[in-house]
Amino acid sequence: MKEKVLLTGMGGFTGKYVAEELSAHGYQVVGLVYKNAAENQVACDLTDKSAVLECLEQVQPDYVIHLAALSFVGHDDQKAFYDVNVFGSLNILEAAAELGLIFKKVVFASSANIYGNPVGVEKIDESVAPAPVNHYAMSKLAMEYMTQLWFDRFPLVITRSFNYTGPGQAEHFLIPKIVSHFKQKSSDIELGNIEVYRDFSDVRDIAKAYVRLLELDVSSQVVNLCSGNVSSLSSIIELMERIAGYKINVKVNPAFVRENEIKTLGGDNRKLVSLTGFEPTITIDKTLRDMYNAY
Repeated sequence: MKEKVLLTGMGGFTGKYVAEELSAHGYQVVGLVYKNAAENQVACDLTDKSAVLECLEQVQPDYVIHLAALSFVGHDDQKAFYDVNVFGSLNILEAAAELGLIFKKVVFASSANIYGNPVGVEKIDESVAPAPVNHYAMSKLAMEYMTQLWFDRFPLVITRSFNYTGPGQAEHFLIPKIVSHFKQKSSDIELGNIEVYRDFSDVRDIAKAYVRLLELDVSSQVVNLCSGNVSSLSSIIELMERIAGYKINVKVNPAFVRENEIKTLGGDNRKLVSLTGFEPTITIDKTLRDMYNAY
């Protein structure tokens, strides 16, 4: 019988890739979605403790990968960040404990946004002190601290993913917005500050990292998921100009420049590599080309 993984957020961008990777490794994947459950999915509102209890009792998973979150930093309902990201996560752990479930591994997704904008740090490792600058990041850090209270109860790993993208990401995110403008042969694009630097991974590498963490004897750990390389948005635009074969006119819209903008967010992935042996293989150039050809 196949081992069963409950994957929250399966209907999202990351979840679809993680589900594919898990299936390729021989796992039975049961997706937890907010509503409109399809085959091999269950519908559940994570903020409803009784619904979470019912879901876990029904599924009886061997593993949990918890990706579901309110993740768009620009979301205007601040309370929702905490309801979903903190208390939704707590409901999973409390429900599992009440049911007496024994998990082989639980992986909870946090975010590199919890680091904020550290001064003088080129590559952020897991020892850098958190300093969140928005409610999304603060809710994720609160989730981390809450989850660590359960380290003695479940084999838990917390991942801090830096920026990642790939084919299928929604166009309100920055890289898909840029790619789609080139795909449409737009002459202009409105952006905020393009002299910001980010560690961009490919979602397919991120999915592989999740499965590797699930399979290996790793627990009670907080681990960065990142490529270890940074690229400026201006360099991303230059790459897209080469791929599409024309130059685009970038208009800086002050409304798109975030208050407390993080200038450089680069990750150190040495802990991930040392724990799992996994290193990303997909370059930003390949990611952009695959996105351009997919849209």
